[in-house]
Amino acid sequence: MIDKSNSPSYRPLYDQIKVLLTQSLIGGEWRPGDMIPSEIDLASRFKVSQGTVRKAIDSLAGENILIRRQGKGTFVATHNEEGIKLRFLRLTSASGQKEVLQNELLTCSKAKADIRIAKVLELKAGAALIEVKRLLTFSGRPLIYDHIIVPAAPFKGLNSTRIEENNGSMYSMYETEYGIRMIRAEERLTAVAATSAVAEALNLKLGAPLLSIERVSYTYGDKPMEWRLGLCLTDDHHYMSELE
Repeated sequence: MIDKSNSPSYRPLYDQIKVLLTQSLIGGEWRPGDMIPSEIDLASRFKVSQGTVRKAIDSLAGENILIRRQGKGTFVATHNEEGIKLRFLRLTSASGQKEVLQNELLTCSKAKADIRIAKVLELKAGAALIEVKRLLTFSGRPLIYDHIIVPAAPFKGLNSTRIEENNGSMYSMYETEYGIRMIRAEERLTAVAATSAVAEALNLKLGAPLLSIERVSYTYGDKPMEWRLGLCLTDDHHYMSELE
């Protein structure tokens, strides 16, 4: 129900429409890559002005949940599109040159959530997990040791074969095979020293300096669905982020 009250205790009308659109996305009415109805149709559906719908869509587009395509319509964003596929990968060559990005799967195994991971992923301690370790290479050189943990229940059947069949594109695989789209992430950056296992994988000396990027990725409804730790070599690369 849409509340058109002017009371400050209520959400602005466009924000209410944004919530309703998000609920439709969560419910699977429109899948990643689908075109959503026109602003006129949505205005009729929700019994609000076209301008209110436009403002709600603009807000969702600003969050990379929807994408406007001039002359074509508005579409649900997908990790399969160029430009979004590597949205969360921010390690860039100091020279600025384009690089061939590849990955090498090291392990994919079952695990149980300890207290810390259970809290991060909003699970019960001891809940079943899937744990992935891999190397990300830039033009043939391993630069990132990637440690990924996801809850087992929503990713039933996830194994090394599936990861390799999807060429290691995790977010695209989550979306295509499990209907789970990551829409935002929170990161914490710190400086760390390479452990023996990481040093060996990245061809470094024990204790070599690395950039640690701890990331939690969220799907619709602000539900955390993946914990990831990227240990990055930055002697000729840097982490780049655009601020608005």
